Amino acid sequence: MSTKTGEGFSSSFGAIMAAAGSAVGLGNIWRFPYICGKYGGGAFLLVYICFVFLIGMILMMSEFVIGRRTGEDPMKAYPLLRPHRPQWKYVGFLGLVTCFLILAIYLVISGWTLNYFWESLTGTLASIPDNGFKEHFESFASSTFRPVIFVIAFLVFTTLVIIGGVEKGIERVSKLLMPFLVVLLLVMCVRSLTLDGASTGLAYLFQPDFSKLTGEGVLAALGQALFSLSVGMGVMIVYGSYLPVDDNILKTSVWITICDFAIAILSGIAIFPAVFACGQNPSEGPGLVYQVLPVVFNSFGNIGRIFSIVFFLLLSLAALTSAISLLEALTQWLSGEKIKRTPSAIIMSLMVIALAIAASFSYGDGILSGMKIGGMQLFALLDKLTGTLLPPICALLTIIFFGWFMKKEDIMDELSNHGTLGIGYFKVFYYFLSRFVAPAALLIVLLAGILG
Repeated sequence: MSTKTGEGFSSSFGAIMAAAGSAVGLGNIWRFPYICGKYGGGAFLLVYICFVFLIGMILMMSEFVIGRRTGEDPMKAYPLLRPHRPQWKYVGFLGLVTCFLILAIYLVISGWTLNYFWESLTGTLASIPDNGFKEHFESFASSTFRPVIFVIAFLVFTTLVIIGGVEKGIERVSKLLMPFLVVLLLVMCVRSLTLDGASTGLAYLFQPDFSKLTGEGVLAALGQALFSLSVGMGVMIVYGSYLPVDDNILKTSVWITICDFAIAILSGIAIFPAVFACGQNPSEGPGLVYQVLPVVFNSFGNIGRIFSIVFFLLLSLAALTSAISLLEALTQWLSGEKIKRTPSAIIMSLMVIALAIAASFSYGDGILSGMKIGGMQLFALLDKLTGTLLPPICALLTIIFFGWFMKKEDIMDELSNHGTLGIGYFKVFYYFLSRFVAPAALLIVLLAGILG
């Protein structure tokens, strides 16, 4: 049924690396380890494993099926599958809006990360006293021009990859960056595990403490599982449209999920033994990256600067692979409106950078911090919309469409194109997980985000 004869991934490996790059982002590197320790370590981990494979992966597979079946962007994919119900195109539109807003705030945070990589290279971070990192971060993030310079630089890198195309741009860069990212992470793990007191950090991360696994912790595990795989924003529909026709969607989804999960675990091993070994507070949350870890690196002595460079390079690469997928989803939609890839990428980049700069100016004591929308600064509003509201709404509507409105034979055809493995799995997830469990879980997360 696919209507597209244009670009696509050249191999399953390329598809896995690109989609895994989309899933692996800033949240995997610092958010997962933090909430894992906060909500019971190994106890949280067991719940998270169940959610990521039984619900998160189901959502990814559903978007892959929709994308490859139609070969189109989210706006065109839904009405193609249900031509008599064209209103489904608004689900695709909402996904693209979500993608745009996420990319805007993601660029701001990625700019911060790129700045810290630069400051590690130049030795600036090494010269800051241990009690000065909080003030240093707030001063930088609230300044007018310096954050914007790094946001623009980061977006230029991202746009150049998108202009290169699917195979020669996204796939080629993902094949290079993802293995390199894993190597850097393993280097960090080895160093962290050799520190005195590292075992305390491992216990914090992995030792089951069911007393901490509250209802809030279960919701946190579910939310992390859903959002860490880049579902609910149309990205995987776009990447699904690039999948080779003989690709096994089930196997591809399993490998992407394993990669995403493994990098989250490795991140915890790299970060928390070092945090505990250096006597720092592991419960800093977002501040862990910019306010606590520089203190840890400085405590390493002369070698600390090297590990600071490695870590912030690692974080920048993780941010880049995710930003690529977000910008590609927007570019694919615009290029589908008879605009060539290069101008489409440039137009979308200019639009999103305008919002990103405004968000940067609104952070902390920035020049737009006094401007409130609904009582919130722009940065805080975007964070709320993209963190707890729009992605679960989009994911909920997508899984409802997939489980209740998409033709069974279309799904069967996409999943069983490579043997009986897909058919057997289809019988399980279609009738139970995709129709009942996943929608219920998403509804819970959505309500928790609204009420919270």
